[in-house]
Amino acid sequence: MNSLERPARALVIGASGGIGAAVTDLLASEGFETVHALSRSGFDRSLAGVREGRIDIENEASIAAATAPLVEGAPLRFILVATGLLHDTTLQPEKTYRTLSPEHLARSFRINAIGPALVAKHVLPLVPKAGKSIFAVLSARVGSIEDNGLGGWYGYRASKAALNQFVRTLAIELSRQKPEAVCVALHPGTVDTALSQPFQAGGKKVFPPTSSAERLLAVTDALTAAHSGQFFAWDGQRIPF
Repeated sequence: MNSLERPARALVIGASGGIGAAVTDLLASEGFETVHALSRSGFDRSLAGVREGRIDIENEASIAAATAPLVEGAPLRFILVATGLLHDTTLQPEKTYRTLSPEHLARSFRINAIGPALVAKHVLPLVPKAGKSIFAVLSARVGSIEDNGLGGWYGYRASKAALNQFVRTLAIELSRQKPEAVCVALHPGTVDTALSQPFQAGGKKVFPPTSSAERLLAVTDALTAAHSGQFFAWDGQRIPF
């Protein structure tokens, strides 16, 4: 992250997941004063310079409590929200509209869109007014409306599309207050994590988490304020909303 001024701090939310953990590991060697690693289940790597904490992005009180201590210290210049939900024991991607469930849709939106937006509400005021800073969220190519040629996965597609709209709107407001800030959505590709494992068939290129993290950090390092409000893939290519 050579494009960010030092001293600085970094924040990863979703640090116990595959990509979040790999990004945290890399940031720990990037010369940040502190890397704050927040997650629902906890981050247990005991890395020098990494400060672990818990957060529940479905609960704004938890978000506020977890981020309140971040007001102290060097400027907060790198923020990645690496949380996301595609499936779990009770929720699977919908193949047809016949299986749509209001409860499942609401949960997808709470985790994939509303939670990251509330994180922005609480951490963007901590971003310095001058100098480059990065606020990035993990989105997904399937959240692109223009790129949707297959259908299905209703809740995941729609909630990621909503996340992309939040990013676009946040970037516009942020540009008026902190003109050098970069606010973007990122598509990490298909990464070998619990989220993607049931869907890795079909000859898709699958990245290990460390490789994905390296590519995402390289992409964000190359971005400027002119790229804010956009959606980028792991290879730096812009994805249409």
